[in-house]
Amino acid sequence: MTQKEFEDLALSFPGAESRPHFDRTGFRVTGKRMFATYLEQDHSANIFLTPGEQAAFCAAAPGIYPVPNKWGEKGATTFLLSQVPREIVREALLSAYDSVVG
Repeated sequence: MTQKEFEDLALSFPGAESRPHFDRTGFRVTGKRMFATYLEQDHSANIFLTPGEQAAFCAAAPGIYPVPNKWGEKGATTFLLSQVPREIVREALLSAYDSVVG
């Protein structure tokens, strides 16, 4: 998955927008919180899941692991996009998006 493919996928959800977020690109629902970020430097995405979803996705494929900080304990999960199948990334983004629009 390329950077453009990830960005297009994240922006394909209704009301999704991108904004700079420190050294990353953040993806959020307009007027609500972020559901993912992208870091060009290592071609990774952090996707904001529940802890239960995080455990399931981490077991689904190599290249998926909890963010190593307090955010990771809350479900923030790193996806190395060169290692994770597109469909798994899509499912994770949809889960994160759905939790924001709830």
